[in-house]
Amino acid sequence: MSDRSPVPGVGVAVVRDGRILLVERGRGALIGKWAVPGGRVEWGESLEAAARREVREETGLDVRLGPVIWAGEYIGPGDPPTWHFTLVDYVGFPIGGTVAAGDDARDARWLTVAEARALPLADSMPTLLDNLVPYL
Repeated sequence: MSDRSPVPGVGVAVVRDGRILLVERGRGALIGKWAVPGGRVEWGESLEAAARREVREETGLDVRLGPVIWAGEYIGPGDPPTWHFTLVDYVGFPIGGTVAAGDDARDARWLTVAEARALPLADSMPTLLDNLVPYL
């Protein structure tokens, strides 16, 4: 049995004018995949504070958080697995800033759900997009 524990992570489905803001991952396990901005929760940081920080670092936007729209886990390959994240994703609404890809995001774009579904998405994204429809 391993003494390792899952890493808590957060994401934010930022919406505006019927579109969602997605980022293309520029490094790590999801390189080249599109997903909502997000990342690890730092020690002593609340989920909500981590979610707002990650959006700011990856997109340049400040957001107001809405409710949780998806929760789950992402477990990497292998036995034991290469990675294990437990994830909580919020819906969010921009309140300031200008979109610019930053931190580990290679690109950041406002997309319709149909445009998003045509991209190479992280595994959790199709379900998250389904859950997002009431907020668009």
